[in-house]
Amino acid sequence: MTNFNVPGMSCGHCTAAIEKAIKAIDPTATVSCELPTHTVSVESFLSERAVSEAIRDAGYEVAAPAAT
Repeated sequence: MTNFNVPGMSCGHCTAAIEKAIKAIDPTATVSCELPTHTVSVESFLSERAVSEAIRDAGYEVAAPAAT
């Protein structure tokens, strides 16, 4: 599982958009979003870079990966 810090994620719409963007490129991915910590956890065959790009393409900044 890889964790990403997404500071701009602030509501349910944000989490849904991020999950949709990741699942568009890996439908089998497991995505968990934690609003209080602005953390997105992803289990996927995709590279960390590919997931970061998907989150950015959804309109959100990705800070340094969150500590696991």
